[in-house]
Amino acid sequence: MAWVIERHGSKGVGYMACYRDPKGTQRSAGTFPTRRAAHRAAVREELKVNDGQWHDATLGNVTFKTYVDTVWLPSRHIEASTLAAYQSYLNKQFFPFLGPMHIGKILPSHVQDWVTTAAANGLSAASIRKYHMMLHSVFKRAVRDRIITYNPCQETELPKVVAKRRRTLTPHEYQRLLTALPDRYRLMVQTAIETGLRWGELIALRPRHLDLLHGALTVEETIVEVPLRAAPNRQRMITKAYPKDNEPRTIGLRPELLDQLTTHIQEHGIGPDDLLFATRDGTPISRNTFRTRAWTPAVKTSGIDFGVRIHDLRHAHASWLLAGGSDLKSVMDRMGHTQIQTTQKYLHTLPDTDKRNLDAFTRIADQTE
Repeated sequence: MAWVIERHGSKGVGYMACYRDPKGTQRSAGTFPTRRAAHRAAVREELKVNDGQWHDATLGNVTFKTYVDTVWLPSRHIEASTLAAYQSYLNKQFFPFLGPMHIGKILPSHVQDWVTTAAANGLSAASIRKYHMMLHSVFKRAVRDRIITYNPCQETELPKVVAKRRRTLTPHEYQRLLTALPDRYRLMVQTAIETGLRWGELIALRPRHLDLLHGALTVEETIVEVPLRAAPNRQRMITKAYPKDNEPRTIGLRPELLDQLTTHIQEHGIGPDDLLFATRDGTPISRNTFRTRAWTPAVKTSGIDFGVRIHDLRHAHASWLLAGGSDLKSVMDRMGHTQIQTTQKYLHTLPDTDKRNLDAFTRIADQTE
């Protein structure tokens, strides 16, 4: 029950509004010049306690960095590579800007100032949105923990992302690129474009994932590469027993590729549990090492006039399937997408797609009775 305590001081009589918090601890709602005003204040706070709306403002005195390091990060159930990325974002972007501030005193204007500063320093709109999403998650957790009462990221004005239309590797360009690669990597790259596997899924392949009888491949493992400073037990390559969407998928292989993979396994004496594509020591291939030593030089030698990424092999796989007449649902399943909207973005991405559209229109328009 709310009550009032009469206080006598050098400035006269004052009245302290008292109530009990959810734990039963005595709290003060302030000191007032009249007993009536003090009682009203105490009752207001008591009602908040009874309604579950009361908030202990002192909890917000923890710094942003301390809360992130001790509460938010440890609570995240994420991959080691994602954790390393979060730590990088925090160290580069948010700890210098918000780290020492009390989390309860961070205002929407502070978050907006970070956006404005980041944009002025050249950070892309897409990166700002990505980092802001992570920051929003930090404050969302703090609201849930009753550390703060509102999320200062709630209505941030973010820069507009202008979608860039990426070129899709054509079959002719792919053949030039494949020829320019060192022999030892050609089958791996061929497997990548014929299956559409993500890099981690590709380098995690083992002979036991192949069904030679039915000409199929089951994606059930992936290898995650993390920076050494963030690697658990100093292991940079982490094998996980499930792919990105947490559900194994089986895809068909062309007979020609299956024959090549079978020959590759036999010629190199690769065991059922060995990596299908590996370093000379049998360890997983580092994406960065492959990119700098083999991929980038091959792209340059091939004469392709745009910056082809390793991941673009996956994009090309989906685009070629759709351009060849495959339906969206089957391509979605083959790619391991969880939403069909992700698959739809690969429609009409080959350079000659619109030409084929015009040719189709002309065939109909030129028909006569």
